[in-house]
Amino acid sequence: MSINALYTDLSGYYDLMCADIDYPAQSNGVHRLHQLFGNGGTRHLDLACGTGPHIQHFLNYGYQCEGLDINQPMLDQAARRCPQAHFHLGDMCDFRFDEPFDLITCFLYSIHYSAGIEKLQGCIRSAHDALADSGMLCFNAVDKTRINNNLMVSHSTKHGGSEFRFQSGWHFIGEGERQSLRLRIDKTTQGVSESWQDEHPMVALSFSELEALLLPFFEVHIFEHDYQRIEPWDGSSGNALFVCTKR
Repeated sequence: MSINALYTDLSGYYDLMCADIDYPAQSNGVHRLHQLFGNGGTRHLDLACGTGPHIQHFLNYGYQCEGLDINQPMLDQAARRCPQAHFHLGDMCDFRFDEPFDLITCFLYSIHYSAGIEKLQGCIRSAHDALADSGMLCFNAVDKTRINNNLMVSHSTKHGGSEFRFQSGWHFIGEGERQSLRLRIDKTTQGVSESWQDEHPMVALSFSELEALLLPFFEVHIFEHDYQRIEPWDGSSGNALFVCTKR
């Protein structure tokens, strides 16, 4: 299967795979962080926006939203979901916009889709250049040194007469700058089962390495991966929220 199969051939299943994600809580948590650390503006860009579920909530908060994604089938769904927003086909590691943004978000660990340190640096520079003065970049990340290759998360749901089971988990070999997100989809319809397996190459780095890449461009705050509460990262958990204010 192509490494982009979930986002192209299987894009119709993407929202089902993410059915257990609390989009309202995630969006509200970042909105609160923007109120605390941002510049008060309302121009918002969502990187790797997918089908636009986060944008839907930021529109309700009064933001002027745009989305960027590398897969057109996802953008087609996003445009149907959020007709008030503007969507762009492009690479989050190399993008330019004429008007600056006040908030740039990148949810669901999508910052790791940069697929290498050099590409990630391009993403950071592009975000910095696209932000207005004191604009804010916010994303979540996983520390490669704390990945458990044996840990998988899963959930099941029913849709259109079929039952779906989704599994996902990180994998890191213990060295280098490459980790992967492993996915499995099982679909059962009237006793007949189908399965798809997908693996997405992603950039691997520790939080200290990530912070070092960000500091030349941003004032960096690292918080616990909890969208309900704003608490500083405890220094040990493997997932965190990065809040970066443009210098």
